[in-house]
Amino acid sequence: MTSPSSESVLITVAGKDQPGITSRFTGLLAEAGAALLDVEQVVVRGRLTLCLLARLSGDTGAVLEPLVAAAKTLGVTLDVEPVTAPASVDGEGSRFVVTAVGRALGAGELHALTQVLAAHGAHVERITRTSEPHLGAVDIHLALAAGQAPDALKQALLELSMKSGGFDVALQRESLFRRGKRMVVMDMDSTLIRIEVIDELARAHGVGEQVAAITERAMQGEMDYDESLRQRVALLAGLDESVVHQLAANLPLTEGAETLVRALKRLGCRTAVISGGFSVAAEALKTRLGIDVAHSNVLEVKDGKLTGRTVGAIVNARRKAELLASLAQAEGILLDQVVAVGDGANDLLMLERAGLGIAFRAKPKLRAAADTSISAGGLDTILFLLGLTGRELQELG
Repeated sequence: MTSPSSESVLITVAGKDQPGITSRFTGLLAEAGAALLDVEQVVVRGRLTLCLLARLSGDTGAVLEPLVAAAKTLGVTLDVEPVTAPASVDGEGSRFVVTAVGRALGAGELHALTQVLAAHGAHVERITRTSEPHLGAVDIHLALAAGQAPDALKQALLELSMKSGGFDVALQRESLFRRGKRMVVMDMDSTLIRIEVIDELARAHGVGEQVAAITERAMQGEMDYDESLRQRVALLAGLDESVVHQLAANLPLTEGAETLVRALKRLGCRTAVISGGFSVAAEALKTRLGIDVAHSNVLEVKDGKLTGRTVGAIVNARRKAELLASLAQAEGILLDQVVAVGDGANDLLMLERAGLGIAFRAKPKLRAAADTSISAGGLDTILFLLGLTGRELQELG
């Protein structure tokens, strides 16, 4: 085969992995004066696949002959295919990463996931297992056609995740900041811990049903958050302060909370709790987990008893977003580098303000509004969303 002009070919080498394969083929291409346009190599269970996109000039057959001989010597297969320029999918914001995390991802889960991607015209460029040692997490790098909005794909992935119940799926833009997060801000009740502190205090004080009724009215939009908090706290008047401290000392952590915070600290990432809950619990968690900052509502105490009032500004939805922004500014961190995690409607503004907003085991409304959602896994699932791999997490201990 000869060609008087340059020709682009995709050279695929496959077989048992051994040292020197890549060196041998790239060396032969260099000797022939070929221009290497792209390269990709993967080894799965000792089996190598090496793809080299090269532009050949002159006598193509003369260039390929030594490659064929090298393949025979090394005991690998060689496939050469002429390549025309692919349809462009370049453009601002066209590249994304889909991260799937579950207890186990099998053929059925990946089939369902890739079906959704295909139905929305996503061009899959690379799939990488990120978990160790089993197939529990993958990153799928893909491109959308220029001008194609990702919203429909995001919604379809969310529906798939909720339908399956066994794995979480996140869609993120592939950008500098995906692996460059420097602060993670978390809600406390039903996010960092498995309970709602105010509900537990109400039960201990014998007003559980009354507090629950007010919470329900607030959820139905019959009163705003501030008023609902005032009414619920008022019902706690007379509760012994020691009950609050005892509860704070034994808070049940959400699955993966310790792993998440420990890993973030070792990576030098700042951590914060911004909660509409109470400071006694938030400060206890701050000390217990080594969290950097905690902001929450302060219960007023007089003569060892709760007065039924709070002290200072109420940490509501707007205040949460303001605190997140002020913390980032104080640390010199861009909002694109901030992750916010929450479960309730009063977390929405905070999640919107952050570069990555994660709805954690949340109601449908918040899941739909957030950048991504976690429902099946624990808080440590967030580490995979930040681009970390199982091997890197093992290095972190």
